[in-house]
Amino acid sequence: MAKEKFEDAMDKLEAIVREMEAGQMPLDSALKSFEEGIKLIRYCSTRLKDTERRVEQLLASDDTLTTRPFANEGDDEP
Repeated sequence: MAKEKFEDAMDKLEAIVREMEAGQMPLDSALKSFEEGIKLIRYCSTRLKDTERRVEQLLASDDTLTTRPFANEGDDEP
């Protein structure tokens, strides 16, 4: 998965989920797809954490800016 784009990994993951939800895969194929999905989830999670750290570093590099946690979906804060 080296040098794969985050968006490409998410697209692959969504395709795997759709296939598995259809319920038409043989057990062996479903297991392989599940394993690939777990790898994609770990890759995407790592990329997101790295990106968040990078944003925090960029914000912290200027003394006039402060870091703050990202708002979660559904939060009422602006």
